[in-house]
Amino acid sequence: MRVLKIAGAAVLAVMVVAALLLMIGIPSGFVTQAVQDRVERETGYRLAVSGATRLGIWPSLNVTLNDIAVQDPKARDADSRLTIGSVQADIPLRSLLSGHPQVNELVLTKPVLYVPLRRERDPRADGTPKPAAPSGAAVANGFTIDHVKIVDGAVAFTNLRDRVENRIDGINADILVGADRQMSFAGSARSGDHPLKFDINAALPAGSLERQNIPVELTLDSPGLLGRSLSAKAQVRASDTMLAINGVSGTLDGVQFNGWASADLSTKPLVKVDLDFQRFDLGTPSRGRPSTSQSGKPWSNEPINLAGLNYVDAQIRISAAELNIGDARFAPAAVDAALGSGVLKAQFSHLGVYGGEADGELTVDVSASNPSYILRSDLAGVRALPLLSGLADFDKIDGKMQAKLAFRASGASQRAIVSSLNGTAFVVFQDGAIRDLNIAKMIRSLTSGTLSGWQQGHDQGTDLSQLSASFRVEQGQATTGDLTMVGPLVRMTGTGTVDLPAKSLAFRVEPKLVMTTEGQGSAASPVGFGIPVAIEGPWAEPRIYPEMAGMLDNPDAAYAKLKEMGKGLFGQGGLSGGGISGGDGMSGKLGETLGNLLQQGLGSRSTAPAMPAPLPSDQLKPPPAEQESPMDGVMKQLFGR
Repeated sequence: MRVLKIAGAAVLAVMVVAALLLMIGIPSGFVTQAVQDRVERETGYRLAVSGATRLGIWPSLNVTLNDIAVQDPKARDADSRLTIGSVQADIPLRSLLSGHPQVNELVLTKPVLYVPLRRERDPRADGTPKPAAPSGAAVANGFTIDHVKIVDGAVAFTNLRDRVENRIDGINADILVGADRQMSFAGSARSGDHPLKFDINAALPAGSLERQNIPVELTLDSPGLLGRSLSAKAQVRASDTMLAINGVSGTLDGVQFNGWASADLSTKPLVKVDLDFQRFDLGTPSRGRPSTSQSGKPWSNEPINLAGLNYVDAQIRISAAELNIGDARFAPAAVDAALGSGVLKAQFSHLGVYGGEADGELTVDVSASNPSYILRSDLAGVRALPLLSGLADFDKIDGKMQAKLAFRASGASQRAIVSSLNGTAFVVFQDGAIRDLNIAKMIRSLTSGTLSGWQQGHDQGTDLSQLSASFRVEQGQATTGDLTMVGPLVRMTGTGTVDLPAKSLAFRVEPKLVMTTEGQGSAASPVGFGIPVAIEGPWAEPRIYPEMAGMLDNPDAAYAKLKEMGKGLFGQGGLSGGGISGGDGMSGKLGETLGNLLQQGLGSRSTAPAMPAPLPSDQLKPPPAEQESPMDGVMKQLFGR
């Protein structure tokens, strides 16, 4: 009887303890040390648990660890490589009692993986392999995990010395491993302002994953990043810190590609990539032609962040049957690039460009705080209109284009780059046209007033035999002394400067016209305007006007030129119906009028006193409407205006 009472009391005590365990769980500090030892033994990493550890048995055995940090004892710094807000494991009791523990679900809350960014490869990394992975039998006797859930995770890429940190936040994902060892890893994340969705599927081989080919399928939706959607298949093989990705094939935004890649992750990553695309798109095509207000918009001061090039070395070859940069197309295209120590060198040769070819090299150096850029390129036989409209939204010149470009610049924004631009450029356009501009008509219009803007019209144009210029660029100021334009109805030479930062022009040109209605079939020589023409102001809407200082410099020559223009404009017989006659068509009333103009308006150099110095061209203003100048009166007589 006494034995029965003791047994009954023991059973009652067990029931009470069990009830307490079911209600409040077990504070289990001793579990922490066991977990730490197991992790360090299996992985080589040190696990530190700062928060509470709890063990529960209802409805199944579950262990919760809080405030966890994982460190690499071999690292030069003691920074944590991984921190986790909490880890909760759900383990069936029967699997634990059978000696084959199985985790039904492992929940990682707020894990943050810290990936150090290194500028140089660590020479102390000896690449010594880690201890051999467990054999197939060991794995079979070890525990398995069916489901891993990540809640609000992040990956932080950091370099403390450079004060750089880039993050992928908001990682919510599920990792499932089926009985057939088919693994799926699906979820969402956020990179800056860009949402990401990913789905990775792999067929895990039995036993160790070391040096075995693993078939992997990847789907990635990333609006605003490299492409909107990526789908790919590959054979992945991991060997210690080496990752080989062979037999890559897939689609980027619906366009097929194939190739291979590899990565050495021992210290600073070394990535090798060779991919071939049917079509590769960089930038977003514009929708329609830019407005004048857009072309006059100032350069952006928004920083261009290329600092990430410091933290990876790479050897890249990208080829494509068609390469699109914005609206510009290049076919075929092949680019070889090498990236090391923050310096990217990209070379392209025999690049197909709208019926022609381009060769060149681009160097981007971001190793210093102020990035620098070097571009060298030769173009031959290229159709100018689609190239310039696609790259620069400039659609006014058509024809065959040849160019030699050599530029240097530095800066971390559009404005800084343009303002520091130095180099040379030589450009020739042949057998084409200047679209929407009738230059001959514009020059004739200058006899009656100043033009504001380019006087564009979609039904107008100027045939072009050749347009050429060489520029020397210093600090964003592109200066030329040999601008030459040759066309059937117009010839023009000039000098001037293009202010790239301000998007403005300051040119002086000498136009000559074929002043006859016979047009291109005429044998007449071109007639000079006699007065330099100034083109000044914003390049979208410049002022175009005769430079009066040029007329005052040599009034006799100006008279002679105007006389020639009169012949061309009104014919050898003079102005019909205008009362003007004479052997050369400019004698009589017209000659008298021009003589009066030079005597009254400009003064005779032989009898008149010295004239005061002319006002600068930017201070010349047209007379009020109610006060007509002598020039206006003469021009009305000359040209019927």
